[in-house]
Amino acid sequence: MLNLWSCREGIPEVLGHWGGVYKYDLSIPISELYSLVEEMRERLTSAGLVGDSDKYPVVDVVGYGHMGDSNLHLNIPTRRFDKEVEKAIEPFVYEWVAKRNGSISAEHGLGIAKKAFIGYSRSDTMIKLMKQIKNLYDPNGIMNPYKYI
Repeated sequence: MLNLWSCREGIPEVLGHWGGVYKYDLSIPISELYSLVEEMRERLTSAGLVGDSDKYPVVDVVGYGHMGDSNLHLNIPTRRFDKEVEKAIEPFVYEWVAKRNGSISAEHGLGIAKKAFIGYSRSDTMIKLMKQIKNLYDPNGIMNPYKYI
């Protein structure tokens, strides 16, 4: 089991070897767990962003996760960060998850990077409730500032 966990923990490190990695921690229906990886790979390939040489910013699209709780770690290793890659990924990835009633932040909570996209997987009422809970326990905003919970 330890070897399996070491392998899983090493994936992001290995993917970062090329330069950078766009990472998403998503919750989607188990029946479609790998579909997003395939669709994202097709999307980026069709846009001319994926290839085997330095000419292409994207190396590949990789997904792994937890079947038990429908958690997908979508990783897009890149040779360099590129605005065209970002535009091809976002908001597409969030829209894809929203159409399937998934969550854009499955395992690690919602932080600064996804704050603007929370509406794709949480209603206004839920967002308001999260803010109220945070304010209840942290009225001065000193614990994990700028995050929802």
